[in-house]
Amino acid sequence: MNTTTAFHIWWFVIPVIVDSSTSDDIMTQGWIKSVSCDALNRAGRKVFRFEGRQIVLFDTSQGIYACNNRCPHEGYPLREGVLDEQCRLTCNWHNWKFDLQTGENQRDGDRLRVYPVEVRGDHIWIQIIDPPLAEQQEKTINDLNHAFCKHDYERLARELARLFQIGSDPPLAITRAIEWSSECMEFGWTHAYAGAAEWLRLYDDHDGEWEQQLICLLEAVGHMSEDTLRERRYPFASGALAWDEDAFVAAVEHEDETVALQHTRGALADGDAFATMERGLARAALAHYHSFGHALIYIPKAAELIHYLGEGVAPPVLLCLVRSIVTGFREDLIPEFSHYGDALSGFGQGQNGRPPSLEAFAGLNPAKAMALTAEHGSAPPAELYASLLAVNAQNMLTFDLRHLQDIDQPYGSDRGWLDFSHGLTFADAVYSLCTRYPELWPAGLLQMACFAGRNAGYDDSDVILEDWMVSDPQTFFQEITAMLMDHGQSEYIVSVHLLKTVQAVKRLYALPQVGAASQIALAALNRLLSSSVRRKMVRRTARQAMHFIRQDT
Repeated sequence: MNTTTAFHIWWFVIPVIVDSSTSDDIMTQGWIKSVSCDALNRAGRKVFRFEGRQIVLFDTSQGIYACNNRCPHEGYPLREGVLDEQCRLTCNWHNWKFDLQTGENQRDGDRLRVYPVEVRGDHIWIQIIDPPLAEQQEKTINDLNHAFCKHDYERLARELARLFQIGSDPPLAITRAIEWSSECMEFGWTHAYAGAAEWLRLYDDHDGEWEQQLICLLEAVGHMSEDTLRERRYPFASGALAWDEDAFVAAVEHEDETVALQHTRGALADGDAFATMERGLARAALAHYHSFGHALIYIPKAAELIHYLGEGVAPPVLLCLVRSIVTGFREDLIPEFSHYGDALSGFGQGQNGRPPSLEAFAGLNPAKAMALTAEHGSAPPAELYASLLAVNAQNMLTFDLRHLQDIDQPYGSDRGWLDFSHGLTFADAVYSLCTRYPELWPAGLLQMACFAGRNAGYDDSDVILEDWMVSDPQTFFQEITAMLMDHGQSEYIVSVHLLKTVQAVKRLYALPQVGAASQIALAALNRLLSSSVRRKMVRRTARQAMHFIRQDT
């Protein structure tokens, strides 16, 4: 029997034409008897079905070729495609072109699987052998990277689905996406990483439900992809310094990214870096009313990512996080929040050891809200926290939606749902970190007061708590989760804020010590989800620009 070696790698094949008889030994090597030579010769192309696969065979002047019948783009039957003399097959649906010798996609998209073939007697035999798992996984991750670099959402979904299909560890995709993206975020962390931590929570909640889990990974990886689309790399500083918490906090304060990153590398070299750095990260984030609370919000999410994905992901997660804290803006340096430092210095010196009521905060600007909080600073932190949580939840619950239509406000005076939902996601982070490091309670509580003050005065007196109370929280959260799995939002920034707010309120609701504040937060979330989330303010943007330019000139 004459034999010719056939390549077993499933994305590459050289056609093999051999005239030989069948044998049981050959059949055990994955060779499957398909169509007759006569049938293929008469038709030129034939589809062969085997265990759910559709394989199309082509009889060409250069030999016989076999490939998947379904185009890897959207499944159009390639039997209907156009084949040229160079054995290039064109899918007529979207004009994708494949080399039948290699499976290569001429448009740099998904490759086409091609199969070794042999002629044995009067039939064509096809070898169907799947490569080892490690080989399949490596190829799928490489293809995922191609889709990631282009933010090809549909291809991202297909490659992620392949990870499930081959029995790989699908969350590996998030690890790789973090590695690909961390140096492409010029100013460090974005909501994409924070959202990934929450998507992984939902991934675990849907264990065994592949479609739901695929959605979680797709949204996480897709967001990272979009946030770094066409961005160049911004390499992290090299070198390492022994971890020193005070020196690290000082470097962040002076916006010295190089030194802050070098201390981070020192912590990474020692192992278990997040545990080493957590308090220093929280101190640095709370030293100012930092980036609308983002710096603090991101820290627990970094812990979740490292805990879930392993220590291997700690370097890109922490280096990127530190960059975001270093480069973040310090809102307490602007007049509206400039009393933060004084309030922090005087925190707890008053004699009032009881938390102020919800009504006591009504209409207070940031300075007065901070002063009231500091005056009651000797109250138990948990009680003061519950009071401030109630204020921020109440502000969100009663947000006057007519302010979404404001078009004559100067830059920085706009109000939208995100201004209010951040008060709750920040509160969630405050509880997480300040219960671990009680010395940080004054800073965390005063910054909650900043949120309360900045959002005061935008309320609608017609909105009352009873109208939005949730009678069955368990069913409510189940329905919201189902909505998140098919949210329909075209912008990741909208869907990720919905996700983060839902997850934060779910955690806050589970805290028995916050009392009625959890009910108000739940009602506020209910109203948010029942309202439109308007993002693009065309007329407002144009009018603000015209007003600014007139003043500037």
